[in-house]
Amino acid sequence: MPWTEHPKVVRLRERSAAIDVVVATLDGYRRHQTGRNGAVLTYYGFLTLFPLFLAATTILGFVLEQRPERREELIGSPMEAVPFIGAALATTGSIGGSYWALAVGLGGALWGSMKAFVGLQGAYDDVWEIPLDDRANLVRKRLRALIGLAVIGGSQIGTVTLAAIVSEAGLPRLGQVAILVGGVAINVAVLGTMYRFLTEADTTWRTVWPGTVFAAVLFTALQFAGTAITTRLLDGAETYGDFAGVLALLGWLSLHATVNLFGAELNAALAKRRAAG
Repeated sequence: MPWTEHPKVVRLRERSAAIDVVVATLDGYRRHQTGRNGAVLTYYGFLTLFPLFLAATTILGFVLEQRPERREELIGSPMEAVPFIGAALATTGSIGGSYWALAVGLGGALWGSMKAFVGLQGAYDDVWEIPLDDRANLVRKRLRALIGLAVIGGSQIGTVTLAAIVSEAGLPRLGQVAILVGGVAINVAVLGTMYRFLTEADTTWRTVWPGTVFAAVLFTALQFAGTAITTRLLDGAETYGDFAGVLALLGWLSLHATVNLFGAELNAALAKRRAAG
């Protein structure tokens, strides 16, 4: 008998709507094998990180050719948020060579950087229990992955712009609060867009807002305390030498994947509760 059908659990669910939603979310996490999907997203995220920064560096190199300092700000800000290997990513460089080589290299980098967003669509469809035959084909998945790339790119521009405004204002304490609030707002926009559009489920903004706010707050906490959290989780990993950095990055990505999918499970649980009346 599943733990959700235990008489005591059933009685608690009948007495409290909040407990009912929590139990439904946890049960969905189990039934949809969301932990497994989180591991898959961690793997795809690891593969996506380097081509994503390579593509971003190359594109911004063209767009901001006359303003290299702005290019460094836009690239450096997200790199600083990646624990342990941010400095290594900073030396990723960009794609060069002839126009044909540039086009092929940039296309390959963009294609590679879509892996995580394609995997995310499959995980969301699992959460919403979309039948396999009703899911998007390869072309639609890749086109939707472009939405994910555009949203991530826009969020980084917003983060850098917010930091620049706070710096110009010269208000340290209020500035930290502004960055914190702005970070939550940016994460709300990013996660809400992903929950809304990267699935075949018939979702609305009303459907996805609870999980969006929940995940956005935790995402912001991870971004501000990412290095400290992964250091504690991987305490003693220095035994593995340089490989410890890879373990730290995988731990950091795994936390983000888990929070992201848990927010999606919360949305699905609330939607089912509303549909049941």
